[in-house]
Amino acid sequence: MFIDEVKIHVKAGDGGNGCMAFRREKFVPRGGPSGGDGGRGGDIVMVASPHHNTLLHFRFNPEHKAERGVHGEGSQRTGREGKGIVLPVPVGTVVYDLETGEPLHDFSFLGDKFLVAKGGRGGRGNQHFATPTHQAPTEHEQGFAGEEKRLRLELKLLADVGLVGFPNAGKSTLISRLSAARPKIADYPFTTLEPNLGVVRLNEDDTRTLVIADIPGIIEGAHEGKGLGLRFLKHIERTKLLLHLVDISEGSHREPVADFRAILAELETFSEEMLRKPMIVVATKIDAAGDPERLEALRAEAGKHGMEFFTISSVTGQGVSELKYALFDRVKAAEPIPSPEAGSAFRPWE
Repeated sequence: MFIDEVKIHVKAGDGGNGCMAFRREKFVPRGGPSGGDGGRGGDIVMVASPHHNTLLHFRFNPEHKAERGVHGEGSQRTGREGKGIVLPVPVGTVVYDLETGEPLHDFSFLGDKFLVAKGGRGGRGNQHFATPTHQAPTEHEQGFAGEEKRLRLELKLLADVGLVGFPNAGKSTLISRLSAARPKIADYPFTTLEPNLGVVRLNEDDTRTLVIADIPGIIEGAHEGKGLGLRFLKHIERTKLLLHLVDISEGSHREPVADFRAILAELETFSEEMLRKPMIVVATKIDAAGDPERLEALRAEAGKHGMEFFTISSVTGQGVSELKYALFDRVKAAEPIPSPEAGSAFRPWE
């Protein structure tokens, strides 16, 4: 089950109470205060884990509470700290405050850690309140409450290339041709019900790879809640490049140019940032194209927007290799140059 959004409640541990006590040893007639401090409450930390790719483990376990600190004791003994909780999340998870909607953290690489709820400080024992004029204090502090939050977690997949297009435009077939991913493929709308990721390797002699994200097809009116695409468009927000697939086969009974314009309009409605991404237009199912005017009209429309244009047939393999090499070139050109002070993206868990 692919779960990409959940609501959870986290409660860090409260601090232990400070103790009120006095020394009562036989040969210490004026022992004075000896109340120890309470222990600190446990923290709740989130960590980007390589072992999770959805938020399913939060769906049936939304409540997370860390251990409270132990109370202080006599003889100036400090209470034990409460045990914290580590919550693993997939890379690409964004944490929001459910009450305010404020984004708190974005997990963009493995091992990234975020203190989501801080444990409460332990209260001070009465030993801290002694003064030269107040030598037998009875004051002591209660432990401080740990942070408590209601959160919304949203998963946005990390991929280099995002596939967009109408249902049955050939997105799943193409990703199965380029990678080892085997999404469900059938000749009816909304075959793809959840995002699929595929890892593409340039060739056997080259270790370079890129990740392609295939989302359910977008239809006209998706921004109004029609179809499945709107819910999953967030999964291509982080991509470096968009691959816009348009079906030009005669059997589709669709108008390629109208489909192309409709998808652009839906992307713009969802987020204007989408149209600022580099985009390659791909005419699919070229083996079943009968009218060359449909193809040329789509090519001209892509040229008006300054977009590169390719023709492919995922069934016969025509044009697929050329498209793959172009994807690697465009993704490399879109990658930022790392700064000299940038360290490794992976941080081991503490």
